[in-house]
Amino acid sequence: MLILTHSDVEKILDGRETENIEAVADAYRLHSAGRTVVPHSVFLRFPDQPQDRIIGLPAYRGGERPVAGMKWISSFPGNIERGRQRASAALLLNSLSTGHPEALIEGSVISARRTAASAALAARLLTRGRPRDGVALIGCGVINLEILHHLCAALPDLRTVTLYDRSSRRSARFAEQIATEFPALTVRRTDSAPAAMAAHRLVSFATTAGVPHIGLAAAQPGTVVLHISLRDLLPEALLQADNIVDDPDHVCRENTSLHLAENLTGNRDFINASIGELLTEDGRETDTGLDPERTVVFSPFGLGVLDLALAERVLEGARAKGLGVQVDDFLPS
Repeated sequence: MLILTHSDVEKILDGRETENIEAVADAYRLHSAGRTVVPHSVFLRFPDQPQDRIIGLPAYRGGERPVAGMKWISSFPGNIERGRQRASAALLLNSLSTGHPEALIEGSVISARRTAASAALAARLLTRGRPRDGVALIGCGVINLEILHHLCAALPDLRTVTLYDRSSRRSARFAEQIATEFPALTVRRTDSAPAAMAAHRLVSFATTAGVPHIGLAAAQPGTVVLHISLRDLLPEALLQADNIVDDPDHVCRENTSLHLAENLTGNRDFINASIGELLTEDGRETDTGLDPERTVVFSPFGLGVLDLALAERVLEGARAKGLGVQVDDFLPS
C-alpha cells in the first residue's frame, strides 16, 4: 500500500490545470460512451448535525488505462468559522487484477481540482460565441479559487473577476489572494449576489447553500452559470434556462435544485444534454446548438470517475518521483 499525503498530491498536480481539464474531458467521454461504472453516491448524515455529511463515491473508469476505487469525502460547513477547510477526503485505489487496495491518497486536493477542471471545461465549451473576458465568483472559498486557476488556463482572455460572499471579510481576504496569485487580473468586490451575477456573462456558484435562494433575473442574456454547489438556484429559474449536467440520474437527487425542478415538472425535459455528449471521442468539441442569447446552467453532481481520473495520474507521478510512504505489511502475507 502506498500512502500519499496532501503535500505529495500538491507536488504532482501543481501547475497542471490544462492536464486536469483534459483528464476530466476524457473521463466524461468514456462515461458518455458507457465505459464507466458509477453507482449512486452514498450519503452518511447525522441526526443531530443536519448541516454535516460524509459521502462515498465508488467508481470504475475503463478505456486504455482502467482504474477503480472510491472517494470518502466529508463536508462540515462549520469548519469555515473555525478557520479550517470545510471538506476533507481520502481516496482508495484498488488493483483490477487482485482487488487489493494499492494506494491511499489524501483526496481534498484531487476533489477540488477535478471540480474546478470540470467547471473550466464547461466554461470553455459553453462560452464559445459569448464574452470570455470576465467572471463572477459567488462564494469565496477553496473551490472557486481552484476554479479561477483552471478558468485562466481554459480562457486566456479572462481579465476581470467580480467577487461576492456573505462574509465581507472573507471576500476581502479572497480579493487579496487573487491580487497576489493573478496580478494581471482586475479584481472587484460587490455587496450582493445579484450584483455579481449582473457583472459578467460567466458566473460560478461555489457556496455551502443547502436550500435554493436565488433566481436568474439579474443575469445578462446569454450568461453561462457554473452551478457547482447545486443548491443555490431556484428550481423555477432552471426551467427558464438551458441546462447541461454531468449525469441526469446523479444530479436529480438529494434535493439539488434540479431534483426540485424535476419534482415540480414530473420530468427531466428541462435538461438539454450531458457534457459528455458535447465531446467527441477524437477530442473535438461539437457545436452545442444552444441559443447564445439564452442563459445556460451547468450543474455537475461530481462523478467519482473524475476523482479516479486525477488519482490515477497522481499515483503514476508519485511512483515516478518516489513520493509517498510504502507500507509493505498493510495486507496479510
